[in-house]
Amino acid sequence: MAEKKPSAPPRHDPKVITALRNFAISISVFNILGYTLLGFEQPWLWPFIALATGYATEIGLEYIGARVDGRAPRFAGNGFRGLMEFLYPAHITSLAMNMLIYVNDQILVLLFGVVVAVGAKWVLRAPVKGRMRHFMNPSNFGIAVILLLLPWASIAPPYHFTEHTDTWFDWIIPGVIIVGGTMLNGKLTNRMPLIAGWAGVFALQAIVRGVFFGTSIPAALGMMTGVAFVLFSNYMVTDPGTSPSKPASQVAFGGGIALLYGLLTAVHISYALFFATAGVCAIRGGFFWAVHFVDKARKQREAQDAIKVISEVPVETIPAARKEVATV
Repeated sequence: MAEKKPSAPPRHDPKVITALRNFAISISVFNILGYTLLGFEQPWLWPFIALATGYATEIGLEYIGARVDGRAPRFAGNGFRGLMEFLYPAHITSLAMNMLIYVNDQILVLLFGVVVAVGAKWVLRAPVKGRMRHFMNPSNFGIAVILLLLPWASIAPPYHFTEHTDTWFDWIIPGVIIVGGTMLNGKLTNRMPLIAGWAGVFALQAIVRGVFFGTSIPAALGMMTGVAFVLFSNYMVTDPGTSPSKPASQVAFGGGIALLYGLLTAVHISYALFFATAGVCAIRGGFFWAVHFVDKARKQREAQDAIKVISEVPVETIPAARKEVATV
């Protein structure tokens, strides 16, 4: 009789699954509206190809990981619902990649970005509380890699979120995103302190750049009113899987991204929003590894000290039973 493989630990707790489900629904609806009403410029077939690529990459890497770990895949055991819940992150990442990057007609570049974004969760990991967890924001990392390796690529033009709308409808779009994002981040992901830190320091760095570098302060602050910024603030930077949980750490994380954005922009680096997010995530991952190695070194030192103390204890003080074992 074949030995039954141990079941995989749950990927997310129920609250996070609910948040991912709502996020997946929101980004799906937004893409549908984007192609039918708003003015998305990517070919309409691309989001479906991106989804297929993201699903295949996620399932394939999970299958390989399960075989290596000797456990059942996390998408198995709960029927279609289990598979659907497992694919929520890949669904979000794939649609976000297609929506936010513009690579002309080079669909292979988009698919490369999707594979990098999904695959990074298996490569860029750090030990956190005894478990290996990914620390790099997947969608942001995929976009940043494309922009870094292929200078001719660009982010999707921000105007394509409102290209075919005008008058009062231009206000409704960011309003709906803010309301939906506030409900999601306030009730499910608990990332409102992160948004506060991010928005507060972003406004501060805009003023500082205006004072010291001659940047137009109204223009720098005006960026915060765009649909792209509202989307990034509510749905990208607040990724619960790659951002802190404690309120103070959230404020530092969001503020750190805004601060690094200001520094990169001050030295005229384009697409600083994505590079800043990737940079802060990398710093956070490096911190986790540093804590891990320090803790490991501390435990090794304590073990060596314990062995040294035991070796210095006179044999006469060792109980008879232990003396006999020591003699043998």
